[in-house]
Parts: sequence; C-alpha cells; structure tokens
Amino acid sequence: MKVAVEIDIVRMARKSAETSRFLPSRTIVLVGLMGAGKTKIGRRLAVRLGLPFFDSDIEIEAAAGETIEEIFANRGEQVFRDGERRVIARLLAQPIHVLATGGGAFMDPPTRALIASRGVAVWLRADLEVLVARVSRRNNRPLLKKGDPRAILAQLIEPRYGVYAEADVIVDSGDGSPEATVTRAIAALAACPRAAMPPDGESKDG
Repeated sequence: MKVAVEIDIVRMARKSAETSRFLPSRTIVLVGLMGAGKTKIGRRLAVRLGLPFFDSDIEIEAAAGETIEEIFANRGEQVFRDGERRVIARLLAQPIHVLATGGGAFMDPPTRALIASRGVAVWLRADLEVLVARVSRRNNRPLLKKGDPRAILAQLIEPRYGVYAEADVIVDSGDGSPEATVTRAIAALAACPRAAMPPDGESKDG
C-alpha cells in the first residue's frame, strides 16, 4: 500500500510539473471525427491544465433548446452548421479554455480560419476500427443514422482527414488510456510555438 501511495505521489508531481511548464496563451480546440474522444480527452486535458472546458455541441443544444439530433431532423444540417459557427465564434471570444468541437466544425472554412486566428487546433487522430468501436456505444449521432456506421465513417475519413491534418498539433487517440492521450497532447502542445504565442501577435506582458 505504501509503495502504491508513493507512486501516486510521483505521478501527481509529474502532472503538476507538466502544468507549470506549459500554460497555453490560446484556447485549445480539439478537432477530429466522431468517436475520436474529443469530449473525454478534452475534459481531462482541461483538468490537467487548470482550464475551463466547453463542448460546442452542448453549447449549441443549450442555445437552440433542441438536441443535435432534433436540429438535424427538424431544421437540417445547414441550419446546424450555421449555429455551430456562431457558437464556436462566441466561445473563442471568451478567456482561454479547452474546447471540444463537433466532427464537421473544422471542415467549415470560416470556422477553421477563426480557430486559426484565436486558438490552437489539436487533431485527435484515430483509425477506422477505433472509431467504429467507440461510436457503437451511442445511438444519437445523426450522420450515422443514414446507413452502416462503418461505411459512413470510412466515407467521412477520406475527405476530412486531409483537412484535419491542417491542425497545429496532431495527437493519436488510439486504444490506450485517455490519460496517456492527454499526456501526449500536453507534450505536443508544449512543443508547438503557436500554443504559447499570444493571439494576434500581442505581447505576453500586455
């Protein structure tokens, strides 16, 4: 028991050291396909960095008074994308935080440009098999209700992964533990000049 406690203390010290070494000056925006783990990883990343966490899908539902599934069904995908763009713009105007976005958000050029100017984009990359296994645990993803989830995900990977690759940081989100992915993300962000560079070239001293 004593050994276990000592190991936990060492781990906590390492996490604390990571946080003290890397303090982002831009909002960290997680992008990637559904099932990549943006919300799960985002929550843990925010805790490790001592930052607030927001999920754009949750914020969209709160603003619309409907679930994502209801917005798609009642008003269509284009209305959803328009609302998504506005919500992400509003969130990026707030103090620095960790933001998880929907799978299609980064595909929208104006949204992508806004993320580039006010945040640092982190692509959580996962292969098809990992995505299929993860999305099978939920049945509320509108885009997957149009056919076989595996086939739909494969079709989405082809056009989207090339765009996701424009992100400032790429972190593999595979079968390992979420904490391991968070550790990789922090290391990659700490090595990314844009993650620590003040937005719009402002001085850190104001």
